[in-house]
Amino acid sequence: MATPKFAEIKQYIIARIETGEWEENARLPSENQFAEQFGCSRMTARRALTELTDNGVLERSQGLGTFVAGLKSQSSLLAIRNIADEIKDRGHGYSVQQLELAQVEAKTPIAIALGLEVGSPVFYSVLVHCEQGAALQLEERYVNPALIPDYLQQDFRVQTPHEYLSQVAPLTEARHTIEAIVASEQIQRQLQIPASEPCLQILRRTWSRQGVVSFARLVHPGSRFRLGGHLTFGKG
Repeated sequence: MATPKFAEIKQYIIARIETGEWEENARLPSENQFAEQFGCSRMTARRALTELTDNGVLERSQGLGTFVAGLKSQSSLLAIRNIADEIKDRGHGYSVQQLELAQVEAKTPIAIALGLEVGSPVFYSVLVHCEQGAALQLEERYVNPALIPDYLQQDFRVQTPHEYLSQVAPLTEARHTIEAIVASEQIQRQLQIPASEPCLQILRRTWSRQGVVSFARLVHPGSRFRLGGHLTFGKG
């Protein structure tokens, strides 16, 4: 089956960014130029550029054109997505290290976050998600065993916790706390970063219809990650 033209254009753009031919902030050809080069409609070219923009690979500025986005990986502040999908959508390779998967006792902050008694058993996982072989996110997650009884039987090298939880307990609500932190020695080792590297920490609680499902701490190296979002407001 032939590759769709919009996918060909996306592959062409990503390949030139990966090889360094088109560097950060480089201006891309116009939609008309891509359409002519690939023998397709302008709408098809626009679709390719729009999808890469939505995935954080490109940036578009009305009246100026389309540019290669900053080289840090970007995640939406407003949407919760599977990190493996985010990385793959950027045309990059995804891999994961599963460091821990166990049952532990809930200390006070975790018990409060999950709505459980202090000392209650909770499920605990630690993973490092990598983009192109470099650590992008340390995920430390506590899960309510009453709602997700089979959590410890999963292999999160095959399916991310977010993907699994979305299937067995669909998300109905989430709350975030975001802050810059100085990485501990343990985090430095896990993310393979120097002591001078600043990090961005996201604390996230998620709910399903049955109650609080999980409490996660997500830590990203500041030099490899940024948060972004786009809001559209009604005219008035």
